[in-house]
Amino acid sequence: MKKNHPILKKIKNHFKKVDPILYSAIKDLYLLEKVAPKDYFAKLCGEIINQQLSDKASATIYKRFQKLYPNGKITPEHALKLNHEDLRGTGPSNAKSRFIKLLAQKIVNKEMQLEKLDSMTDEEAIRELTKIKGVGPWTAEMFIMFSLARADVFSHGDLGLRKAIKKLYGFKREPTRKQIEKIANKWSPYRTYACTILWQSF
Repeated sequence: MKKNHPILKKIKNHFKKVDPILYSAIKDLYLLEKVAPKDYFAKLCGEIINQQLSDKASATIYKRFQKLYPNGKITPEHALKLNHEDLRGTGPSNAKSRFIKLLAQKIVNKEMQLEKLDSMTDEEAIRELTKIKGVGPWTAEMFIMFSLARADVFSHGDLGLRKAIKKLYGFKREPTRKQIEKIANKWSPYRTYACTILWQSF
């Protein structure tokens, strides 16, 4: 991920102008980079695995999950060849293992064409992704942030973001959605980048 791209200077200047508090919390800021559509299935599997886990735990499970695939290339076609016990044995819960298999089946059956997400708005992409069993708004938002590289997404369902805002902006109690929106709306059109700053502010 590039950290010296000209757009990053523009983003920093935007935050400096609209929100000095967020600007003061900037550590490392990296350019979002869209992944290739052929890797969408693998990335979505990673987001499903990551649900309600720490980054460290999910990374460990994902590495074991990846070893089930020839040359580490995660494809829906090979996912369907895996039995539930082998998939479950790498660490995902029973539910997550089923969700991955269901996603793979939908893609192989052409019921879900992930590459079509590229032409959708953020809202449309989230609606399409949340049609998949096991993919809720948080998972969809993480996917469009970091796989589709959409720059202006904020996840109200992310506990880490809410905690970071509470700490950084001096709230005594967890801020309400309305309070968070008042702050986050200033960050547009770079709310995804603001999220990365908040996650690093712990």
